[in-house]
This record gives sequence, C-alpha cells and structure tokens, in this order.
Amino acid sequence: MNAQSSVDYGVGARFSVAVMADDYADIILTALAEADSSGLEVTTDDVSTHVSGTEDRILAYIGAVIAGCARSGHHVSVHLLLSRGCPGELACELPPDTLAQGAEPPQLPVAGITAAAHWSLYPLQDGAEGDHMRHIYAAIEHARELGVEVRAEHYATRLDGDLNAVLQTLAAAWLMVGREVQHVVSHATLSLNSPTAKPGNNANNQPSAR
Repeated sequence: MNAQSSVDYGVGARFSVAVMADDYADIILTALAEADSSGLEVTTDDVSTHVSGTEDRILAYIGAVIAGCARSGHHVSVHLLLSRGCPGELACELPPDTLAQGAEPPQLPVAGITAAAHWSLYPLQDGAEGDHMRHIYAAIEHARELGVEVRAEHYATRLDGDLNAVLQTLAAAWLMVGREVQHVVSHATLSLNSPTAKPGNNANNQPSAR
C-alpha cells in the first residue's frame, strides 16, 4: 500500500506513554520531537498520540518514541492500539469486504532494549459466521515463529523480547489477519525497565499451549 491508499484504508495507531519519573513530561516530549515523523500525520493531545501513514513508518516512529523514553532508564509503560480497515474512521468510507493487499510486515533494526507486552488481537467485521478464534490462534502460532517469547495469559498473550522484535510481531499478526478480515484491531500494553521484572518472567519461561 502506498501512503495515499493507507490513509484511504484507515491505517493508523494511537498510543500513550507513561514514564515513572519526576521529569516524565520532558522525557516524553523529547522522545516525540526526536523521532522521525516524515511521511506521517501525527497529532498529540492530552490523552494520547494518533499516527496515520503506512504500516512500516508507523511502527518505526512508535518504536523510536518508546526507545527514546526507555533510554532514560526509568520504568516505561505504553498503551498501543493499531487499527486498519476501519469502516468508522473519520475520513474512511470503505466498500464492504475491501481487503488490503501488498502490505508487508515492517523490518525494524534491533533496538537493544528488552520489552514485555500483553497483546490482544481483534478481527472485526468478519461476518455473522466469522470464526474470530481461528484468526487469533493463527496469529499466535505465527508469533511463535518470529523469535520472541510467547505464552498465554488471562485475556491476553504475553510477548517478551527486543522492543522492535515485539513491535514487528504485533504488526505481522495485524497484517496477516488483515488479508482475510477488513477491519483488524490490535492492542498491547508494553512494559520496559520494570523494577519488578524477574528473569523468570522472560526467556526462561516456557510458553503455555494456546
């Protein structure tokens, strides 16, 4: 998808970053200012930041903002929502059953920052007879193949790994399901530099069957 078609298709993200530090505002605003937003529409208000553009540019920008905050060394928490094919988007009027073609998962460099995420995927507008769980299980299995640690949690799937690998995993599932379902939403809560993180919370844990 080119930049214009991604806008027409309603590709976008909304995210909020919290930094557990007294100077959190400076850390967040600096990270937003330093991240490359070329080719994107970025709007920040007092609740969150909205980003629209192509999938690869959206993920690169969000990854840069999160990494910029995490390099402060403070605990960072992020709420991230990815949406594509939204029939209710403010400037999006798609014919029924329109599917995006050609979008490939973004390739991001290793961030060198460990992240954990609780991830949920919502295949929407897949019809009255749609099998939501078929798409979700396929996305989870695909995530296991991408090199991040994956395990089942209550109401979510946990991902552990390099920040950009986690973001790539989220995007890959989002795009994969989008080839069959017009409107797909993915939500994740990410944690970086947590003071309560334990080694057993990450790579040493075996993923549960899901």
